[in-house]
Amino acid sequence: MCGTDLHILKGDVPTVRPGRILGHEAVGTITAAGSGVRGVAVGDRVLISCITACGRCEYCRQGRYGQCLGGGGWILGHRIDGTQAEQVRVPFADRSVYKLPDNVGNEEAVLLADILPTAYEVGVLNGKVTPGDTVVIVGAGPIGLAALATSKLFTPSRVIVVDSADSRRKAALERGADLALGPDEDVPAQVRELTGELGADVAIEAVGAPATFELCTRLVRPGGTVANVGVHGAPATLHLEDLWIKNVTITTGLVDTFSTPRLLSMLAAGRLQLPGLITHRFGLDEMQDAYDVFADPATTGALKVALFGEQGLE
Repeated sequence: MCGTDLHILKGDVPTVRPGRILGHEAVGTITAAGSGVRGVAVGDRVLISCITACGRCEYCRQGRYGQCLGGGGWILGHRIDGTQAEQVRVPFADRSVYKLPDNVGNEEAVLLADILPTAYEVGVLNGKVTPGDTVVIVGAGPIGLAALATSKLFTPSRVIVVDSADSRRKAALERGADLALGPDEDVPAQVRELTGELGADVAIEAVGAPATFELCTRLVRPGGTVANVGVHGAPATLHLEDLWIKNVTITTGLVDTFSTPRLLSMLAAGRLQLPGLITHRFGLDEMQDAYDVFADPATTGALKVALFGEQGLE
């Protein structure tokens, strides 16, 4: 399950029509393959990416698969039925699924379907994290924690996480954050104090709410970058009266998943670890219970919620 699914249920993504099977992250075994499929075969255990790529259009030829014009992009659980089901049809399979190494388990692999490449590409790479930076991540859900893990690949001097839930701040500290701040603290003042009154080099928005986006614009230093990752369903105020003079860069993006092969290679080699991100597991017949738990993380402590079919999870 993904936070985007919750945004869909709240009505933030009106292009999803009623009755759509949700889900865009999965690991599964191929049971049938079309005549044009060459890269994978029946019986292969594969990662199903959140992004589908035709491989032929102008955007795909540039590696911008999220903007695919040939029937791909983010379509699973969006424009066609998704992965929260016993079976799923994946278009353009040669470019949209990845055969998994034997030493990568299902629970590890499913994190590569969306949250890891999204956090890495839209948060860390768009944010231009470099060694010695101060990085602030607003939101300590799965995307925020994945941004924490992948930002540390670039050896920032400190990573500060901001979240309203005690359980998620604790999770961030357990996974390597240098400081975790809550809503009752003066976050801008704390960040300025830690940075010699400069502010963060990179502020990553990982919630998708007007207040958290506007907070990021107050945390970033002149010349810094705000990398928006969250899915927004309401307008946010862009305070250009403050920002116009500060040389601030603001980036947005839908993940392209061009980094998935590299991240999978790092995971297989033991160079990338995301311990304990999946906190709750439910069978497909427990779907409503799973959504109830996922939608109330402050009470349940849920981070990533996984669904499993007859084969279970590993």
